[in-house]
Amino acid sequence: MADGLNKVLLIGNLGADPELSYTQSSQAILKLRLATNESFTNKAGERQERTEWHRIVIWGKRAEALGKFLTKGKQLYVEGRMQTRSWEDKEGQKRYTTEVVATEIILLGGGAGRSAGASSGAADGGGGGSGFGGGGGGRERYSDVGPEPVEPYGAPDPGSNGGKIEGEDDIPF
Repeated sequence: MADGLNKVLLIGNLGADPELSYTQSSQAILKLRLATNESFTNKAGERQERTEWHRIVIWGKRAEALGKFLTKGKQLYVEGRMQTRSWEDKEGQKRYTTEVVATEIILLGGGAGRSAGASSGAADGGGGGSGFGGGGGGRERYSDVGPEPVEPYGAPDPGSNGGKIEGEDDIPF
């Protein structure tokens, strides 16, 4: 039997500039506030929108690299896991918070389509990866899962015809 699954996927906008700090052991930690929006129709048939706020935490060299250029308003794709931690405040009260520990960050829009893993130079953007769909689409990827990010669903080779299927423009309807 499986142990369970702890996976979070979010697309949203930064609600504030990131906060870069360091632990007592000099490990970098970057804290983000990400807003996601959900639209729905209420019982009266009116269109409603709800914003949820998520605490995101990024650790290590990737935190330092991303802290240099992430700013309020940037749209991000965040992949990670939920984690709850506790501490005692100044009054001795036990406090809890639940946050997403990011394992992968993709900047949506406004990028050059570069890909980078944490071990292959997240600070300088790494090498020229293909992004999604072979074209990049203004996305930059930062991941701590292995040296090279794995493209979902077998993205096409950048040297191919850009992921187009032969005859794709000749759809008969």
